[in-house]
Amino acid sequence: MTKVAVVIPCYRVQKHICGVISSIGDEVQSIYVIDDACPEGSGDFVRDNVLDDRVTVVWHEENAGVGGAVLTGYAKALSEGADIVVKIDGDGQMDPSLINEFVAPIARGEADYTKGNRFYDLEKVSAMPKLRLFGNAVLSFMTKFSSGYWNIFDPTNGYTAIHKDLITHLPFSKISKRYFFETDMLFRLNTLRAVVVDIPMDARYEDEVSNLKISDIVGEFLRKHLRNFFKRIFYNYYLRDMSIASIELPVGILMIMFGIFYGVANWTVNSGVGVETSAGTVMLAALPIIIGLQLILAFLSFDMSSTPRRIVHRR
Repeated sequence: MTKVAVVIPCYRVQKHICGVISSIGDEVQSIYVIDDACPEGSGDFVRDNVLDDRVTVVWHEENAGVGGAVLTGYAKALSEGADIVVKIDGDGQMDPSLINEFVAPIARGEADYTKGNRFYDLEKVSAMPKLRLFGNAVLSFMTKFSSGYWNIFDPTNGYTAIHKDLITHLPFSKISKRYFFETDMLFRLNTLRAVVVDIPMDARYEDEVSNLKISDIVGEFLRKHLRNFFKRIFYNYYLRDMSIASIELPVGILMIMFGIFYGVANWTVNSGVGVETSAGTVMLAALPIIIGLQLILAFLSFDMSSTPRRIVHRR
């Protein structure tokens, strides 16, 4: 029998946490509530008001962020024999009745990691706040580049499930612990060549207050996306394996740079002396740029086709 555990990181969710726990069905054998130094004392509230024998409360003395709380839950679930660990939030935005939908592809050997996608049903996307909709679309595009999972959307969605074998190989000390956690997890999973599958879901938006300020994370997200992109390219195309794509990317970049610098240099010199740039010089600058773009597009096509498709966990 597959043992399923649920991890619920808690920070300012006292109003909703009991309802979330009571909605978790019998398919789950263990529930780990991680009080991430919650100022409302969510952990104490659960201990005093929830009688479910499946619930274990773990307290953080200092706030470690959502990622830190989830990793604590992963370690606890792994130590107690869980096979698949589901992570849901304690604010009521994630429907616990969908847990089986997240677990089933992993149990059937079709995925190593499953993740919610709120954009699957276009008719219901309109319920999402417009600013959040735009932000998620931009982040999804950036995450495709940095993680290599071109088939995945809604990267910041925290409704996930993971097989225990993947947890044992995660570098806990290196994973981002705060708002970049879900995105960084995708990058780490790609380095393991894990199969990730989107699970359609609806989002609930009621009276929850987000602790996320866009202005605080824009710079951090951009920097970490670039870091992960270059790391992934190095790992997958030069350290772990070599392919035609390993040549296409650097050659394409060099040709574009040559075309731009050559064109700008000639235009600067000729405009300074009042001489019209010849058609041959223009073509000599444009041709490398055109060929370079073609090589980069070929690299992106290869990268998209290289999305992991074979599960790595032991069934």
